[in-house]
Amino acid sequence: MAGTGGSPLLRSPSPVMNTMPTPPSAAVFDVEAASGARRLGIKPAADAGAAFVLESKGKWWHAGFHLTTAIVGPTVLTLPYALRGMGWALGLVALTAVAAVTFYAYYLMSRVLDHCEAHGRRHIRFRELAADVLGSGWVFYLVVIVQTAINAGITIGSILLAADCLQIMYSDLAPNGPLKLYHFIIVVAVVLSLLSQLPSFHSLRYINLGSLLLSFGYTILVSAACIRAGALSDVPEKDYSLSSSNSEKTFNAFLSISILASVFGNGILPEIQATLAPPAAGKMMKALVLCYTVVLFTFYLPAITGYWAFGSQVQSNVLQSLMPDKGPSLAPTWLLGLAVVLVLLQLLAIALVYSQVAYEIMEKSSADAARGRFSRRNVAPRVALRTAYVAACAFVAAMLPFFGDIVGVVGAVGFIPLDFVLPVVMYNMALAPPRRSPVYLANVAIMVVFTGVGLIGAVASVRKLVLDAGQFKLFSGNVVD
Repeated sequence: MAGTGGSPLLRSPSPVMNTMPTPPSAAVFDVEAASGARRLGIKPAADAGAAFVLESKGKWWHAGFHLTTAIVGPTVLTLPYALRGMGWALGLVALTAVAAVTFYAYYLMSRVLDHCEAHGRRHIRFRELAADVLGSGWVFYLVVIVQTAINAGITIGSILLAADCLQIMYSDLAPNGPLKLYHFIIVVAVVLSLLSQLPSFHSLRYINLGSLLLSFGYTILVSAACIRAGALSDVPEKDYSLSSSNSEKTFNAFLSISILASVFGNGILPEIQATLAPPAAGKMMKALVLCYTVVLFTFYLPAITGYWAFGSQVQSNVLQSLMPDKGPSLAPTWLLGLAVVLVLLQLLAIALVYSQVAYEIMEKSSADAARGRFSRRNVAPRVALRTAYVAACAFVAAMLPFFGDIVGVVGAVGFIPLDFVLPVVMYNMALAPPRRSPVYLANVAIMVVFTGVGLIGAVASVRKLVLDAGQFKLFSGNVVD
């Protein structure tokens, strides 16, 4: 792609590319193996990862459930903290802008997937889509590395936060009890290992419907608690002022944008679209509308009520503001306890969703697609590998209970490239809108702006990691915020 004049990632495909004959089959296109096999006239081997984990049987609303679970999670409880870094006006504008840009970017990525499928190359993996559109090589491996970091990071974080929920409930029932954080991590890991034996992404559809309902439940409960806390007569006067230091104000604003990018990111849209029964064209748009209908309610309600109640004193998780270390809780115990239980249950669903890419990679290499999904030949490695993966994630969660700061860095350098930059670049490459068209120019603007935001957000996240380093302790008995 070099030597064409201009940026290689923004140029339109050449006429030769557009006029090349496409294969008549709509079969899955595997960049890793299929192209070489076809050049030799050999039929590619069956792909167990595609056949077993990413089976294409779902309806559009099933994809909506998966997408909602991937985006709407307990991280919505960090949104008041994100507003704290920017204030009311800029915070709400940024929240709305990131919501609009991610919806648009996911829509474009779905269009690119539909375009490739219409030309005989149905992609079910993000890495293969990027390699096909942008050229194989470093792009393929970059997506593999970033996507793996995101998925493993979210699984680790989900295990850690679920264990923290159990510890919160246990500490309330037995304040001087002997159990430590790592005990609860083991409990969560055992439950997650059992649930991980569900064989495919599609088999999670009802779990993810439950996750969608859980997100409504705890956002309503937490928002009601914030309204109650903010209306108490003996609370301090609310303060919404920003830092007086310009540098501090700038870093806080970019850290907030990094939080928003992490909250709206998912990084697995092609794998979610892969669960749709073909042809998938047009179905993902319905799934996106379903997901963002839930987003409008579950994001804005806790963001506004939490920031209104606590102002610049709001903690990184608004639940911590409702349950201060000193003094009584600012909401009824039963309400906070129920919210924690709902968060705990949804964290299991989130960990399952973000583990699917790892399971697909494992089964592609270890399973035999010619045998049955539940044959002894395939069940034994599935149980062993998935259990080992969950155990490894649980070990990291126990060793690094300050993983939240690390995830912030991963979000800045991971979600922004995969969910903001690559979709618009791939659309300009694959569908080739005219260079002077509003769509092309808007896509270039999004790419430039969010590349800069990602870089500055990564610096802000690393800065927070360094500032908090003094609190970190390996295998700590509590989660470090």
